[in-house]
Amino acid sequence: MGTVRRLASAQKKAARGAPPYSVYVNRKVGRFFAAWAYRAGLSPNAVTGISAAFTFTAIALIATVQPAWWLGIVVFLLLAVGYAFDSADGQVARLRGGGSASGEWLDHVVDALKISTLHLAVLISAYRFFDLTSEAMLLIPIGYSVVAAVSFFAMILNDQLKAAHGVGTAASGTEVGGRSWVRSLFLVPTDYGFLCMLFVLLGFPVLFLVAYSLFFVANAAHLALASVKWFRDMSRLG
Repeated sequence: MGTVRRLASAQKKAARGAPPYSVYVNRKVGRFFAAWAYRAGLSPNAVTGISAAFTFTAIALIATVQPAWWLGIVVFLLLAVGYAFDSADGQVARLRGGGSASGEWLDHVVDALKISTLHLAVLISAYRFFDLTSEAMLLIPIGYSVVAAVSFFAMILNDQLKAAHGVGTAASGTEVGGRSWVRSLFLVPTDYGFLCMLFVLLGFPVLFLVAYSLFFVANAAHLALASVKWFRDMSRLG
């Protein structure tokens, strides 16, 4: 527990209005995984590898196994554990005195790979197993893959450009006022943790596809609106 307390005190502050699952569930679970990994002598890169193993096992199951009620639960648990270990690798790095450029590179590359392949696995599953009323519905996971990949790249690029110009990113780990909570709830569809939870419905293709489509529309709308703000932010950097 002492290691967990050290992690809590050294935890990076959450961005104002950050998605709730990622901050209030995943980060806390990741803290316990990080404490275990640290005491087991695992490196941050090893933790990233564990995260990837859980995540890509889930993605492979989505693409290759006939949807069933039990499959949705297994996929959710694998994705959720992978996500928690994804949070843990950076925390282990902080416990060990700081991360490395190679470790950060590996973490981002694995994230980029999972973000794209998760939706492509849904595409394969829908094509192979879903009773679709129209083949045009296959465009939904294709579009979701594009939106997710662009959103991830844009957010990483935002941070890199701001750092290059000496501008910090606004964050507040203690502010829970009305605006932050409203924004946090508004961002629920963009929260990877809630996307993981969505796969519980995988065994019920109609319900899954409806919920998945709504998440896609919300993410596309968020990217469109956020891109305007991000472009203005970059313009102010000169």
